[in-house]
Amino acid sequence: MTDQLDSAEFHRNAELILRNVETVIDGKPEAVQIALVTLLAEGHLLIEDVPGVGKTMLAKALAKSVNCSVRRIQFTPDLLPSDITGVSAYNQVEGDFEFKPGAVFANIVIGDEINRASPKTQSALLEAMEERQVTVDGTTHALGMPFTVVATQNPLEMEGTYALPEAQLDRFMARISMGYPDVSSELAMVQGRNSDNPFDAMDPVVSIDQVQQMIAAARAVYVSPSVEQYCVDIVQATRQDPELRLGASPRATLALVRAAKASAGVQGREFVLPDDIDALVLPVLCHRLITIRGAQAVEDIVSRIVAETAVPAGEISPSVVRQR
Repeated sequence: MTDQLDSAEFHRNAELILRNVETVIDGKPEAVQIALVTLLAEGHLLIEDVPGVGKTMLAKALAKSVNCSVRRIQFTPDLLPSDITGVSAYNQVEGDFEFKPGAVFANIVIGDEINRASPKTQSALLEAMEERQVTVDGTTHALGMPFTVVATQNPLEMEGTYALPEAQLDRFMARISMGYPDVSSELAMVQGRNSDNPFDAMDPVVSIDQVQQMIAAARAVYVSPSVEQYCVDIVQATRQDPELRLGASPRATLALVRAAKASAGVQGREFVLPDDIDALVLPVLCHRLITIRGAQAVEDIVSRIVAETAVPAGEISPSVVRQR
């Protein structure tokens, strides 16, 4: 591992990845940026929307932009937990059992249509997503670094889907929805893919070492005490709001801070602004919350909470740290 990247090089590498992914994802820059932020913040991303809007393509394009190991899991009702984690198989030559790693042993794991598998199979990801390890037959196997799950799911009202349990939803740092492209983006997509698929022409634009450096640099981004308090105030408010039955967990607070640090780095800054928090509150918090019957949409509730929370007025730049 070489020295930590400075903010300018961090920003340049991030722009390379963003531009590369946007060659195949038309008109969705916000979704592409959140996907990259989640990777650099060492989180996991859930992409939820109707079929055919590019959920899997976004996951594959992000993975292909980075020169690292990638595995794709197609979640189906007959998928077994051992297909994901691995299994101990008897080796007749050695006369002993040996571990055969499952599909989760990769830097980027694409879980396609994750909510089409049974809850038992979905739960096979819980340990991997939280602890970066897999335990099979009493033996723990560490996963590589970076390790990110990018999962897609169809809306719950569609046939053949299982709702993800709260414990698994809480392990996803962010959830986004692709949405339909606007007219100009869809027209450009049609015109640009008459003969060739731009995904086939994609090449990695950063190495795994560079990604590891970017992750280390994101960890080092400065968050002032006042911005930290701002995050805590927002999350605490979700636990006290009368329209919410389940508020955000402490894991959500940590995820919001880590995502904001990565987002600041992507934009070429060494410190987090309140605007970074505001831009990430909805994708980081909303999937973790449960409203009471008859309440507003969860996005409206969270937006109201943010509007009612006092914005930090103190020092937010890293100058204080440099003076110590």
